[in-house]
Amino acid sequence: MNQKKAIVMMSGGMDSSVCAAIAKAEGYNISALHINYGQRTQERELRAFNDVADNLGISQRMVVDIGYLARIGGSSLTDNLIPVSKADLKSNEIPTSYVPFRNANILAIATSWAEVLGATALFIGAVEEDGSGYPDCRSEFFEAFERMIKLGTKPETSIRIFTPLIHLSKKDIVIRGIELNAPLHLTWSCYASEDIACGVCDSCALRLRGFEQAGISDTIQYATIQ
Repeated sequence: MNQKKAIVMMSGGMDSSVCAAIAKAEGYNISALHINYGQRTQERELRAFNDVADNLGISQRMVVDIGYLARIGGSSLTDNLIPVSKADLKSNEIPTSYVPFRNANILAIATSWAEVLGATALFIGAVEEDGSGYPDCRSEFFEAFERMIKLGTKPETSIRIFTPLIHLSKKDIVIRGIELNAPLHLTWSCYASEDIACGVCDSCALRLRGFEQAGISDTIQYATIQ
């Protein structure tokens, strides 16, 4: 029986790991894509990616280095001269952690791989709640990119972009992950540290709030919990 194929973009973080668990539950044969783009926690994220993929039984993986995003700069995740700002979950401003047009770069690579493999789906764990709404984490962006895929691939190619977490809160993502037995304990979300999660960056704060609101203990270690 021919199983439907999907490329799942997996950073090693909680959201992309739950997204992978959803794709698996929906019966897709998953190929996992991880991107090194010169981020501060690159080594730790790669380790988490492999740990999560092992846990979910994903054997086909690709790790792609696009260090040019670090050379371009403009983000506290890739430029050590820009400090990682402390979380302000009430702010409506795009935080310093936004990496300019990162998701477009990642989706382009995923699309190329999908066309070669004959995959019909791209899964990405984008969440509009994150970072006060990164511009490349909006539903409209993914809808537009899907139209571009249709225009820029072979006529017989059919690739859809799925964003199953896009409108969920971190609380809902934690609960969904637990329901699917996603290995949340193996994931890494911190923007600033590779050993003990800082607990104060946007990503840590959103994750901690999600676990707290879900009434579930987060088993990873934090340097600070606000």
